[in-house]
Amino acid sequence: MSTETTPSVRDVIIVGSGPAGYTAAVYTARANLKPLLIASSVEAGGELMNTTDVENYPGFPGGILGPELMENFQKQAERFGTEILFEDVTSLELEGDVKKVTIGSGETFLAHSVIISTGSAYRELGLPDEKRLAGHGVSWCATCDGFFFKGQDIAVIGGGDSAMEEALFLTKFADSVTVVHRRDTLRASKIMQERALAHEKIKFVWNSEVVGLEGDNKVSALKLKNTVDGSESVLPVTGVFVAIGNDPRVSLVQDQLELTPEGTIAVQGRSSKTSLPGVFAAGDVIDPTYRQAITASGSGCAAAIDVEHYLADVASSQAGIAEPATV
Repeated sequence: MSTETTPSVRDVIIVGSGPAGYTAAVYTARANLKPLLIASSVEAGGELMNTTDVENYPGFPGGILGPELMENFQKQAERFGTEILFEDVTSLELEGDVKKVTIGSGETFLAHSVIISTGSAYRELGLPDEKRLAGHGVSWCATCDGFFFKGQDIAVIGGGDSAMEEALFLTKFADSVTVVHRRDTLRASKIMQERALAHEKIKFVWNSEVVGLEGDNKVSALKLKNTVDGSESVLPVTGVFVAIGNDPRVSLVQDQLELTPEGTIAVQGRSSKTSLPGVFAAGDVIDPTYRQAITASGSGCAAAIDVEHYLADVASSQAGIAEPATV
């Protein structure tokens, strides 16, 4: 006779950490839903783990280091009883009333609801010194880091709307902003092109790609290569903002959940409800626009409350209790 036991069905499993996942964990734990949060073995904490000073998250007037902020999130989630696994989810089965989550070891977990908070990843240039100089002149977020480049000469890499938005925003702080684009025309919308081309602080280096970053402890220059004639040049800057796009981490769900044209998980209105009952999503994985720690946290809060309401409705339905009429 087999001695295997069927795993118990949890109320909620949260896939992915970062501000959205940890906030969802705090709220669901305080609602006594005993959440399991699977945080990843190498990317726990999300993009903030690669950030130095965070000065725009409310409640920290002196700023806080990104990893320290995420450690605080984790401790707060654990304080209320969240179980956290630093493992990687390898597959999800989201159809039906009971969802199945499988991790790298082959172990499986069952739950009545799942919150997807896997975030997104900024596209990188793929240069050897890029990660080494991250937070030391290399950034992927002007809103997050632009303040630190007051009075400096900086560069923005890219040619789309995001790159133009970054460049225009950075003119509030920098002495000059040089946009480096691998073609001789921009991909940005006409209005964004006009604004950037007309700005006195913004100049352009066309038909060029970044092939190297210079600087020991901080960026001091970019090594550029002309895409037409192959010639190389050096652009002295003390900061570089990479604005070549970002990719929502949807590989686990792209064949199960409806996605938006931007590639994020589609949700209903301002809620966290996805195309499948009992499956919710929060944070950058549903947000192609703002992608801030504070908006991700708010999204995680919404997902937790949506889960609480969903589970209450399921329990009422199973008990045969009719919902009271609204007046």
